[in-house]
Amino acid sequence: MHAPTQPLRTDRRTRSLAGRAALAAAGVIGLLAVSACGAADTGSGDSKSISLHTPSWVGAEVNTAVASYLLEHELGYEVKTQQMDETPAWDAMSQGKIDAILEDWGHPQEEKRYVEGNKTIVSAGGLGVTGHIGWFVPKYLADQHPDITDYKNLNKYADVLKTPESGSQGQFIKGDPSYVSHDNALIKNLDLNYKPIEAGAEATHLAQLEQLYKNEKPFLTYWWTPQWMNATMDLVEVKLPPYKDGCDADKNAVACAYPEVPLKKWMNADFAKEDSDAAKFLKNFNWTTEQQNLVAKYVAADKMTPEKAAEKWVKENESTWKAWLPKK
Repeated sequence: MHAPTQPLRTDRRTRSLAGRAALAAAGVIGLLAVSACGAADTGSGDSKSISLHTPSWVGAEVNTAVASYLLEHELGYEVKTQQMDETPAWDAMSQGKIDAILEDWGHPQEEKRYVEGNKTIVSAGGLGVTGHIGWFVPKYLADQHPDITDYKNLNKYADVLKTPESGSQGQFIKGDPSYVSHDNALIKNLDLNYKPIEAGAEATHLAQLEQLYKNEKPFLTYWWTPQWMNATMDLVEVKLPPYKDGCDADKNAVACAYPEVPLKKWMNADFAKEDSDAAKFLKNFNWTTEQQNLVAKYVAADKMTPEKAAEKWVKENESTWKAWLPKK
């Protein structure tokens, strides 16, 4: 939902876990309007409005949906959302065009430039969700060939996984091309007899896997957590060489697994300095992978709008979100 410019990646989601035609359409979050109380002043004297980033994957979209709903209905803000890829979002946040990013899978270059360098962006704490990217096969394939879950044995099964698109090689299904990944380098550097085939946008990727899984066809794919479809597909991760700090520094030389990534939130520094109710709320916003996946399922599987999905979750989980509100 993933997933990642990344969900991961040395620029990472790759997921830049995990959300991401049906998912994208379901995930568009428009301008949220509020009542006249939204015209009140913040402590800094500015009108009570806030601009949030909306990524392209559904898991991260529902972060924005839930935060927007609470900012609007509990704190009286006007919330504007902007959907864009991850790296441009960092650029926009540094310029004050958006106030916050609620799910980041790790962008070390941007952190160096904007956090450590010109100090236009500051941390807003952890989201509470840990993201991970990897290579996965369906459990029914792993049950038939238990050793396929170790990359050292993948070449044994290239014939099982070959398709008309991959020719004489096994097929590796890549993720959304906007997600940074190490897969081409991994296949080359691990000397694997596989051809990486791009599935297209995330919605196309998920639809393809759903169809393959339904028909119990063999496949090897780029995948991530958090991802709501993990509740409907039983996938098993393929063991890659263990991740070590710096092993993915040279994108062309990567020969290791993707890391576990505690997902982070970031804010424009000037916005954070205002210490407004919105800034306090966003710093407090913290939920679990299971909670995010549930709201993502409402959107992607149950076809609810992000706003309605957020409303449903908020009404049923007051004890969780009450703790996010600024103390009176």
